[in-house]
Amino acid sequence: MASLALQNVYNNFLPQFMPKTTRYDTHKKDELRNVYTAIMRQTKESPLFLPVSGDGIIEYAVNMKENARDLKNVISSLSNDKSLNLLDKKTAYSTDEDVAMAKYIGDENSVDPDETPSFDLGVQRLAGRQTNMGSFIDDGAMTLEPDTYSFDIHIGDTDYEFQFNVEPGDTNKEMEEKLARLINRSNIGVDVSVVSDNAGRSALRIDSVATGTPGGKDTLFNVSDDNTSKRAGAVDYFGLGEITSMPHNAEFTLNGTPHSAYSNSFTIDKAYEVTLKGVSGDGRDTHIGLKPDVESLISNVESLVDGYNNFITKATDYTKTYGLSNKFRNEMRSIQNVYRNELDAIGLTFKDDGQLEIDDKYLKAAAFEGDHNETLRPITDFASEILLEAQKISLNPMEYTDRIVVEYKNPGHNFANPYITSMYSGMMFSSYT
Repeated sequence: MASLALQNVYNNFLPQFMPKTTRYDTHKKDELRNVYTAIMRQTKESPLFLPVSGDGIIEYAVNMKENARDLKNVISSLSNDKSLNLLDKKTAYSTDEDVAMAKYIGDENSVDPDETPSFDLGVQRLAGRQTNMGSFIDDGAMTLEPDTYSFDIHIGDTDYEFQFNVEPGDTNKEMEEKLARLINRSNIGVDVSVVSDNAGRSALRIDSVATGTPGGKDTLFNVSDDNTSKRAGAVDYFGLGEITSMPHNAEFTLNGTPHSAYSNSFTIDKAYEVTLKGVSGDGRDTHIGLKPDVESLISNVESLVDGYNNFITKATDYTKTYGLSNKFRNEMRSIQNVYRNELDAIGLTFKDDGQLEIDDKYLKAAAFEGDHNETLRPITDFASEILLEAQKISLNPMEYTDRIVVEYKNPGHNFANPYITSMYSGMMFSSYT
């Protein structure tokens, strides 16, 4: 029962703080075994402490855990999978990022910027969603008779039925907000929002998550209550069945040759992942290519600093609000003090709030020196240290709360208890609200 309750709590917070996963969230068997071993080692030596309670403590643990995960993914994305150097990831560029952004996904070990193909990209149209815009009806009125209603949303090859009750005293706006929450929580592939006008009216808007017309289908979803199990009439009342914007494919040219795609994100020659952002202006093409090694290195450093600063900001806010412990601040200050002088010499300076600030002049000077790998080694060493810290926080976020220790264990004379690993990884609580 405890594990089921824990799963429900975690799943409730997860969509807010981890909207999507990446390939860095998948792990090999030996990596998972190492995590398990670390948890077992921690349960063996961790002191006993009083359970930490409070309305925000569950949110705090999930926040810290997911924030640490985000930082680990940022650092992982900056390194070649087959290399030990944390900052050797090749970087693609786009001459107009308002039109398209590019990411290099090719073979890191055999890549040569001078030989890797580049492209001229012209964007005529972005891939579009399907939109069903409902009817605008008075917020405070309700003419649907009290009853249980239902309707179906058909997506792909699946029908999803949604049931809801209309009670005496309900209003249109309240029911629209209720339906929006009901459908969005189901995660079936549509986004629902309530749109208001200036005349005290509102309408439900349904957008497909997907874009384009895969499989030659004209629509991505359909809303109907023709064959539903409960009372019909809600689709006509709210105007949910009318398609106001048809989905369409992206249209673009590569080196002058016309192409189309279902999505605004696609790959080119297994070398680039391109995301379309806008339409080309005045017929001008956007050039996609690969940055030289040194420029890629500088770009990776900037991405590392952005990820680190975001991690510091969020973790500090979470700790001030819920953690009420100085442990996180003390550990980060200790790491900063070790690398402060070396990083400052190559253009990375710690501010009073613990964030990093880049001096482009000094960073570029260090990067363009003969052996830039050695010159910028303090950055890779710092990234490795921060990665270890993120893994530590992810393993046990509860260690950064203001908890009361009851008893310390006798070092070296304890046994691992596989049944209490959840408690010391921060994912078990004494009560739920």
